[in-house]
Amino acid sequence: MKHFILLIILGLSMQVSGQFSQQARDSINRLSYQDHRLMMEMLGIDELRHGPSGNPNDANYANTDESKASPYTSIPNPLLFDDGQPVKNAAEWEKRKLEIFEHFDREMYGRMPENTPSVSWEVVSEMDTLEGKTPVRLRRLKGIVDNSSYPSISVEIDLTVGTPLNSNDAVPVVMEFGWNFPSGFFGNRNSDKPSWKEMMLQNNWGFAILIPTSYQADNGAGLRQGIIGLVNKGEPRKLDDWGTLRAWAWGASRAIDFFVNDPFVDEKRVAIEGLSRYGKAALVAMAYEPRIAIGFIGSSGAGGAKLLRRVYGEQVENLASSAEYHWFTPNFIKYAGPLTPNDLPIDAHQLIALCAPRPVFISVGSENVEGHWIDAKGMFVSAIEAGPVYKLLGRKDMGTTIMPEEKTFVSDGEIAFRQHEGGHTVEPNWPYFIEFAKRYFE
Repeated sequence: MKHFILLIILGLSMQVSGQFSQQARDSINRLSYQDHRLMMEMLGIDELRHGPSGNPNDANYANTDESKASPYTSIPNPLLFDDGQPVKNAAEWEKRKLEIFEHFDREMYGRMPENTPSVSWEVVSEMDTLEGKTPVRLRRLKGIVDNSSYPSISVEIDLTVGTPLNSNDAVPVVMEFGWNFPSGFFGNRNSDKPSWKEMMLQNNWGFAILIPTSYQADNGAGLRQGIIGLVNKGEPRKLDDWGTLRAWAWGASRAIDFFVNDPFVDEKRVAIEGLSRYGKAALVAMAYEPRIAIGFIGSSGAGGAKLLRRVYGEQVENLASSAEYHWFTPNFIKYAGPLTPNDLPIDAHQLIALCAPRPVFISVGSENVEGHWIDAKGMFVSAIEAGPVYKLLGRKDMGTTIMPEEKTFVSDGEIAFRQHEGGHTVEPNWPYFIEFAKRYFE
């Protein structure tokens, strides 16, 4: 066990200028593979189906033929109880949600421990500065996680909060799951357009950047460290233990705990935003955290807003591989082995439905730029299938079942959708999200 932990620490500490050395990557990959094999042994699985490739030049490139994308004959109905009885009203939906949460807990995202450790927030630095040309009160905070139950593992949460300097009132805040890149990693920003952070401030809103990897690493090697390792006292996960997506969502909840006592933030008007794997985490966070008022879900794909039963782009087999399995509970691996996505008791549309009646904006890039891997239509179909729950609760669905043309903003209901002209980013959709969110924040 000590040797295992030392190798993890070695792998996680050998980061230079934001890039892992080859030796560190090899260590992380080896440890991830070993933990993945252990989970397979616990599940009694000898081998898994191989997922498709995301490289168009490979022979096993993922399907992009829409005529072959929907072999399923049905999907789980969010408005039917497990015993087949219909959900008739909002009170019954609250009971049905418990069934759906149980399925997601047991089979996909994992169970968060009942007694997670407390977090104490400290202000590391505070300064009045500029975001672009806009004054901002910028605070850098650290959430110290109580590790008295297992002092061998220390966990801290990195959070940055910016609020308008010219406002002393509590303001709405958009919290992003952010990447911990060093200054200058992407070079200087050469755009005359304001950053998303400046756009928030210009609307008298605030921004927050939460770094998920500060408290749970994005690899299987780190599962015996971070918040997951702390609650498990450095031991391997059980088959229904939480994965990294659920752990990252836990961190978002702890940030909201801080906002509750912050005079500059209106904790009742907090949005969550994330891109790619962080788009998955943002949707999971919103589903499980009722205090999040609105979601901006960027290119979340499989494991996020994309219907898993669709054979298009990334598949369950990719998610269950040693490269991505850590995002989920170990039980999820079996759906790439003896079981298939059709055996799942849940699918992505039910994750969106768990956010109801709160508004959700699903963002995705152009297939000509971002590619087919994310499956824009798969996310749009999920949004359609979540619609009946919003209508049951007296809200509007998207109002259409026809996939819109690129750059069309579908925003009449509480579920918004837009496929922008760019690639793997949310940047072109920020102005549309602001327009959408103003309906609820102002």
